[in-house]
Amino acid sequence: MAIRNVRLDTDEILRKKSKKVEVVDDKIRELVDDMIETMHQKDGVGLAAPQVGVLKRVVVIDLYDDKGPYVLINPEIIKEKGEQEVDEGCLSFPNKFAKVIRPAEIIVKALDRDGKEYKLKGKGLLAQAISHELDHLEGILFMDKIIPGTLEVVK
Repeated sequence: MAIRNVRLDTDEILRKKSKKVEVVDDKIRELVDDMIETMHQKDGVGLAAPQVGVLKRVVVIDLYDDKGPYVLINPEIIKEKGEQEVDEGCLSFPNKFAKVIRPAEIIVKALDRDGKEYKLKGKGLLAQAISHELDHLEGILFMDKIIPGTLEVVK
């Protein structure tokens, strides 16, 4: 496992759409392991492959409870319900935080690190993290969704 460099706000790879993972192989599992290690080292809740310079549809999320980390390969939203106004930050935008609107509940289907399909239902913070990270796969950044006047820069 290795810590990977997190791409920052002006890196154009963050604006590109990620490609579907055709085969979950050792190379993808290595990427997943590196992403989890990188996310933990940076104290992040989620990380998408484009944030480490890889345009693949791979996301990892960890709420630091007894359930994670979650691995979502080729995730697809099945259902969204309600909305929540949340404070949000992003490892690609260090020290920047703002309020955004995210789904209150979300259901996704994805492949796990072994290539098996599963469904994940998230509420609250998990729904927020899933929505945020799946946006990265489409080249959408949290800065695109901030509620005007709520951006804070913390030194």
